[in-house]
Amino acid sequence: MRNPLNMTSPLVVTAGLSHAFVEQPALRGVNLCVPAGSIYGFLGPNGAGKTTTLRLLLGLLRRQHGTIELFGLRLERHRRQILRQLGSSIEMPSVYGHLTATENLEVWRHVYGCDRRRIDAVLALVDLAGTGSKRADQFSLGMRQRLGIAVALLHEPSLLILDEPTNGLDPQGVLDMRRLLVTLNRERGVTILVSSHILSEVERVVSHIGVIHRGTLRFQGTLDELRQRQASASFTTLDTSDNPRAAAVAAGAGMCASLEDDRVRLPPLSRDDTGRLTGLLWTEGLVLYEVMTSRASLEHIFLDLVGAERR
Repeated sequence: MRNPLNMTSPLVVTAGLSHAFVEQPALRGVNLCVPAGSIYGFLGPNGAGKTTTLRLLLGLLRRQHGTIELFGLRLERHRRQILRQLGSSIEMPSVYGHLTATENLEVWRHVYGCDRRRIDAVLALVDLAGTGSKRADQFSLGMRQRLGIAVALLHEPSLLILDEPTNGLDPQGVLDMRRLLVTLNRERGVTILVSSHILSEVERVVSHIGVIHRGTLRFQGTLDELRQRQASASFTTLDTSDNPRAAAVAAGAGMCASLEDDRVRLPPLSRDDTGRLTGLLWTEGLVLYEVMTSRASLEHIFLDLVGAERR
């Protein structure tokens, strides 16, 4: 029997998770929290610690320091019970190249003890129902990735852990993978923890994000919270006939204005605020030469989070 899923609690929690390979730290006190019902994007450059974290969550590496809980259960005490509710695809999918998609799933069906009807169901779900007698070694990379996910879904898990599922895919393969993740989450209720080193590949589907760099979790929160960082990193600049006076006029109107590089810098202005400030400047006899708003992309925010030590 599966452990009942408490939707008010996080599905994955780590506390102080640390790990080292031959005295080389790979993780440093990672406190991961994956809410039930979410698509959690676990982001970071190659070598940041993503795969190490996922392998620890699955019990593929022996835990050294910290705690790991999935479904409210400690991994070291309840690994078998946890794995009944969990599907995963880490690094390259575990498929047999000389077998068809159906034959591959038949092998895993016996491992999981599933009803044979699950094979047709998951093949349809990952859009491989029409592959017939085609062997897996004749599949495209995207098809092999989807077959690996079909294997992971065979026993109807509540949680799916995927390591770089879009790695090496062409643009169409990336789109197909995005659609599959959204379908699994919204229509099947599967919580998904997906790692990637490219924010743009997952930002359209995730609800929560964790950013890891050099084994340290640099950010964790909702996508909206990351976008708030994006807004705070955006700004408007003015160039006028007298910028110090223009900054004083803006400050007198209740706007947070400063002088930077001999220009007036303000938080991003709405159209109404821009019009109001333009009128105030004209009243003061100032000529407005240029108004420019610079909006930080989420990709820039991501690079700032992981790039501070590179500079």
